[in-house]
Amino acid sequence: MPTASRPRSPSSGDPVPSGPWRDRDFRRLWLGQTASQLGEHTALVVLPLFAVLTLDADGNELGVLRAVGQAPVLLLSLLVGAWVDGWRTRTVMVLADVARTVALAAAAVAGLCGRLGLSALFLTAFVVGSLSVFFDVAYQAFLVRLVRRDQLVRGNSALEGSRSAAQIGGPALGGALVSLLSAPVAAASSALFFTLSFLSIRRIRRVEPVPERPVRPCGIWRRIHQGLRFVVGDTALRTVCLASAAFQLSFAAVMTVYLLFLPRELHLSGAAVGLALAATGPGALLGSVLAARLPPRFGYGPVLVAAAALGDGVFLCVPALHGSTAVTVAALLAISFVFGAGGQLVNVALMAVRQTVTPDGMQGRATATITCVGMGLAPLGSLLGGFLAEQWGLRASLLAAAAGMLLSPVVIASSPLARLGRTLPAAPSAPPTGER
Repeated sequence: MPTASRPRSPSSGDPVPSGPWRDRDFRRLWLGQTASQLGEHTALVVLPLFAVLTLDADGNELGVLRAVGQAPVLLLSLLVGAWVDGWRTRTVMVLADVARTVALAAAAVAGLCGRLGLSALFLTAFVVGSLSVFFDVAYQAFLVRLVRRDQLVRGNSALEGSRSAAQIGGPALGGALVSLLSAPVAAASSALFFTLSFLSIRRIRRVEPVPERPVRPCGIWRRIHQGLRFVVGDTALRTVCLASAAFQLSFAAVMTVYLLFLPRELHLSGAAVGLALAATGPGALLGSVLAARLPPRFGYGPVLVAAAALGDGVFLCVPALHGSTAVTVAALLAISFVFGAGGQLVNVALMAVRQTVTPDGMQGRATATITCVGMGLAPLGSLLGGFLAEQWGLRASLLAAAAGMLLSPVVIASSPLARLGRTLPAAPSAPPTGER
């Protein structure tokens, strides 16, 4: 009932709060997830800057470092998605937080003592990336076990808002910490976020039942195969998957070169690099607002093509910049803002398409499949960016990688998605044949 003063288990028959924010356990999950996302996105900038500014890494080495940190998405996401359902997800989150804290703290101590080399930094990036896959899958699964079904929309909105905020603030915070405190201390600061996440999630009192283990271990592989087959067999989802893969491959190459280009070619400080990256955030907020207004007015197809072309194409302007003047920094902020607005508009619209054409029983596996295929190419993109930076130089390689990002709007424009009108197709009423 709405008047209940304390949250109770939905399965107990006792009153529950009318909204997730009145549930203390949900607030603890939200705080822990927010801290975890901040730690993750801060580390994504701190570790590459550690390699560039402290260890004097070249383009190939930076590409390998970024690829190693991104590889767990390709290697683990499908398996983790099927595996986590058989465990207490709160336990998975707590263990992931503890392990990430230890990994980053060890790297910070080794860095302060001058004993941290690139090999150890590669290991740190892989460990943090792997554990982040476990945490991210677990918190999404835990929400379903924590709140009532009618609270899921508000709960998801709060958690995804935290992740967006971390994507905005994390890069800027990471760059500022490296600039003000040195890279090893910045790594230790990232570890503190994971400690805060551990302390918050550990205080969740809701008793999570032990999930029933599958009778046949091969069931995991069968469910993964069903998700892959469903995405490949649906025209809209196949297009979303291909567009995501083209974007992530090229964007990973762009970011590898970009993180070298800003400090070495434009001679920007760590704080300025973080500021340039963070400008994507306000643009993403604008993109979220536009995503609710433009497609119903102009049609989903035209908006998708235009937003993808503008948001991805704006990076072609970066290689034309020179020096660390105020005009250069302002131009970088404007480019990041436009990229964020276009990218978020495309993301929201494509998510609406994906959710609409996917039956309820396939939502999780369709999401995991598209994420794995799209983000799974990011390590290859990072390696490609590092290779191009060494072979072609920073400006030429940045221009080539940015041009590659236009493959994504080309894929969308040449597909049936480009002809979508102001309304989305009706959602399917039942899972595909063979689902139980």
